Amino acid sequence: MSPRLRSGRLAGYSGQRGAIGLVFAGNLALALVCMLLVVDSGRLYLEKRKLQAIADTAALEAISRKGDCLAVGSNTATEFATANASRNGFSVPQGNSLEVRCGVLSTGANNLRVFSENPAQVEAIQVTASRPVLTSIAGGVWSLFNGTSISTTTQLTTKAVAASKVLPPQAQLTIKTTLIEVDSTESDVLNLVFGKLLGGNLNLDVAGWQGLVDTDINLLSYLDQLALAVGVQAGSYNELLNKTVKLDKLIETAITVLQNGGSTATVAVDGLAKINALVSDLDVTLGSILQLQTGAVSAGLNTNLNVFQLAEAFIQLANKNNAVMAEIPVNIPGLLNAGVKLKVIEPPQLSAIGDPTFAKDKEQASRIYVRTAQLRLGLTLSLPVLGSPVVDAALNGLVAPLTDTLNNLLSLNLAGTVTSLLCALGGYCERTDLKLLSSSTTPSVPSIDVILELSRAESYVTGYTCLSEATKTLTTQTNASVVTVKIGRSPDLYNSFGSSPPLDPIPPLPVVDIGAITCFKPLLGLGPTTCDAGSRKPFYGGGLGLSIKSDVGGTTSSLGPYTYNQPPEIKQPPLFHDFPTTSLVDSLRETLQGVELQVYKPTGFNLLGGLLHTTGTLLNGINGTLGEVIGNVLSPLLDPIVDGLLNTLGINLNLVEVGANLSCKPRGTAVLVI
Repeated sequence: MSPRLRSGRLAGYSGQRGAIGLVFAGNLALALVCMLLVVDSGRLYLEKRKLQAIADTAALEAISRKGDCLAVGSNTATEFATANASRNGFSVPQGNSLEVRCGVLSTGANNLRVFSENPAQVEAIQVTASRPVLTSIAGGVWSLFNGTSISTTTQLTTKAVAASKVLPPQAQLTIKTTLIEVDSTESDVLNLVFGKLLGGNLNLDVAGWQGLVDTDINLLSYLDQLALAVGVQAGSYNELLNKTVKLDKLIETAITVLQNGGSTATVAVDGLAKINALVSDLDVTLGSILQLQTGAVSAGLNTNLNVFQLAEAFIQLANKNNAVMAEIPVNIPGLLNAGVKLKVIEPPQLSAIGDPTFAKDKEQASRIYVRTAQLRLGLTLSLPVLGSPVVDAALNGLVAPLTDTLNNLLSLNLAGTVTSLLCALGGYCERTDLKLLSSSTTPSVPSIDVILELSRAESYVTGYTCLSEATKTLTTQTNASVVTVKIGRSPDLYNSFGSSPPLDPIPPLPVVDIGAITCFKPLLGLGPTTCDAGSRKPFYGGGLGLSIKSDVGGTTSSLGPYTYNQPPEIKQPPLFHDFPTTSLVDSLRETLQGVELQVYKPTGFNLLGGLLHTTGTLLNGINGTLGEVIGNVLSPLLDPIVDGLLNTLGINLNLVEVGANLSCKPRGTAVLVI
């Protein structure tokens, strides 16, 4: 290769090295410019963001404090917004400006919110904040190259519009428990009754029960904790109430909320834990005992529930959803082997919360409605008093002379039959054979079944007024439903007691069995007459039976409307009103005292048959004797059994106690809308 060519290549390489340097320098300059633009833009963005935050918080405070654009003084929207901006380091003046306007919101054709100024209305408040900042470097460079003048500062402006989301009025109804203080006697009864309802043995001492009675739980905290435990989105309260969950999960959630609340609820937590240990694997819905109006707001749920009432409702809910029928022994003087069978048909609706605007009656879905539990209570009573010689003698003395009359009334003219005529001459014949209650039952001490079907007492909101916080009322309608009393006797009476209505009508309790028995009398009366007990035909000639089915107090007994004046705010203790139901109890006592015997048709070998509608005046003596004995025995059961037992379950036959709360404050949450 010639020296000339070789020197040419070397010169080319040297020239390329200079070009690369120029490219590198250009790229570096470009990178510096880009970095400068990024830093400068970031500075302006942060300044804009700070200014927007000042406008946002100023607008929120002005609307939340109900600022007014017409008023003068220190309670205007401008004063509220300016004070907020000052606390956040935004001073007016010093080149800054803060403009506050009141107005209304509307929706434009593009479906976007539009603010319209109107100083007379405060539906929304707009705050416009302005602040001078250093002009951007990029803008200055551009102006320099264009030969135009440029200001050293740039005015940033931001706007924020806030409105108040006003909450509707909130009303709450509560059915009050009858238990306030627990002593050792009540503690034993509670352990017995609640343990049997759960199908086990419960052992809480007096302090444990009293701890439940004295403790409240926040409903909002409970629902939020339960939503977290069962995987329901926070705030979806209606979904939560309708979701099927395990009953032990409901109790465990209550325990968690109480534990989070501090050590003061330790006793109540221990009590709930012992109750939870007896709860079987049951699927339930919380909406069975609590009602929230659809769309209920969280502020309305920020109220308290009594833990004892909640535990009581859990236990009754458990009994309704399982096959357990509580069998509770009762010791009453004069009654042997008395026992009570108890089944919850519907648990109580403890509390209901919602907007009273949409609560008109108990039928609509938006009702605010509470009720006591619906129960079926059965008593199987051994009545030794009915088997006493006094009653036997009275019955024999009254019934024996009536045999022929009863036979003719029942078309059983035994005296006119051929076999009966043979009794006078001798040979085999049939005779009327009376058996009384004391000797016709097994065991020898007679027993009787009494069933009380206790329907619910209910209360619901029908109206309200919210003129101001100092003038508000809540109107309710309260009813006490029918109590059905059934009296009779049947070994199959309780076979379907728990899962479906019991036998209806209840088979009567046989009091007098007019049977027929085959006897042999020697001819010419040359020997004693003998009768074959095995040949006896029970109720061949009918008989006397005792059976009652009575609807006490009508289908629904209205306790009337009631208006609560100045009911307290949500979360405060309710204002209670007592609705007496003593007339219902009096009717129940009268029903139990009005026991009468009735005559039944001949049935051959069967039990008592169809009822004859006429009993004849000759039975008045029997009604007056035996009916009075049985009535006097059954009537006092209301106090030791019915009243005492139901009180432990939060039911009082003598009155219904309904509490009311009403919040009318224009409470609301300030929100940014533009």
